[in-house]
Amino acid sequence: MKHSIKKIFQNLNTYLLFVLFAATFGLLSIFEHTLSFDKVDNLVNQKQIISSLTKLDKSDLELALILFNGKSTRLHQKIDKLHTFYKYAYMEKYLLGNQEEYLADLDKLSKLTDSFNMAAQKYYVDTKNRELDAKAKKHLNIAFANINSQIDTILLRNITYNEKKFKYIRYAVIITFILILLATIYYRRALNAIYKDIEFLHQMNKNRKTYNIYSQEADAISLRMNRKSVSNDNPDMLDPVTDINNYKGMISTYSIKKSVKDSNFTSVTVLEIDNFSKANRVFPQDVTQAILKKVAYTISLHEQPIDVIARTDYNQFTIIFSRSSKEQSYKDAELIRESIAELKFNIPSQGSTQITVSGGFIIKPNNTSLEEAIKQAKEILRYAQSLGTNKIMQTRDLAQRDM
Repeated sequence: MKHSIKKIFQNLNTYLLFVLFAATFGLLSIFEHTLSFDKVDNLVNQKQIISSLTKLDKSDLELALILFNGKSTRLHQKIDKLHTFYKYAYMEKYLLGNQEEYLADLDKLSKLTDSFNMAAQKYYVDTKNRELDAKAKKHLNIAFANINSQIDTILLRNITYNEKKFKYIRYAVIITFILILLATIYYRRALNAIYKDIEFLHQMNKNRKTYNIYSQEADAISLRMNRKSVSNDNPDMLDPVTDINNYKGMISTYSIKKSVKDSNFTSVTVLEIDNFSKANRVFPQDVTQAILKKVAYTISLHEQPIDVIARTDYNQFTIIFSRSSKEQSYKDAELIRESIAELKFNIPSQGSTQITVSGGFIIKPNNTSLEEAIKQAKEILRYAQSLGTNKIMQTRDLAQRDM
């Protein structure tokens, strides 16, 4: 099966977005890991401040008071910073769901900090009696042990949080690595194959039989460049007036091109120029031929490499589209009708004349022959003409008529 370059590049675009997402996830993981280190440094620094508050020199109370006030204030600032860190700890907050536990630990640490500061102030500032001084020192040591114990608890839980996060990150990194590895191998091969297709098309002396074309688009281009028994190489398959396929050329060209359509939808549209029959020739022959050439040229402007267009009757054109969706096929057929309706011809003695077409549109099932599809399209065309001019109808319009 031939591969579509369009789909490959659409999927490649998605793959690149996935790689960007993976890189962003990795960057956020590094950022959060850095926050974890900052959290540890913050807690260790708190322990150092607390330890220093138990060793102030009471002989100089004024200096001790200044140091005490500064360091006790810093302790609360450190706790506030831990709250700020957690705002950006998205994995802990949303993946581990530890918000309630973590904030409860910080609240407890804040209360123990208040208790420790009160005990330190009582020991260094408020206590003047030697007997009470020993009691205050004991309370300070207890408060010191409690706050240190709480900091140790937070540090241990931080290790547990990191272990859990690492498990998620490890699985995510392994899966992402495997996906990127497989996708990279696939796209390297696909892009290399596409490049070889381009090389094949560039070097016209290559033999198609010795090279297996990878992509749909390159295969279609190759068919157009190398077709031997159709269209321009065989005058019997060309319409002499418009230089596009006649009925025989259409059948031959379609038989070659249908092998590269793959999963695309094939549509058949039969267009007929309104009020332009062979039996009722209202224009001179040179004007008639000019109109047919202009209509054929307008249709060819919408032709893609794997499409087939042909003049199959005096005033009829058959268009075989291959598109990725049914809606796109019908939309392109409508664009042709609108483009033809915009054509103006200056005819002697008649002035400016507008040319319009009516059409029958059908999506060709895989189990239906081209001849049968054309027959069904003509039936829809006749129904469209019975309702007026300058319109294209499709199968569902015919079904509504029968209801």
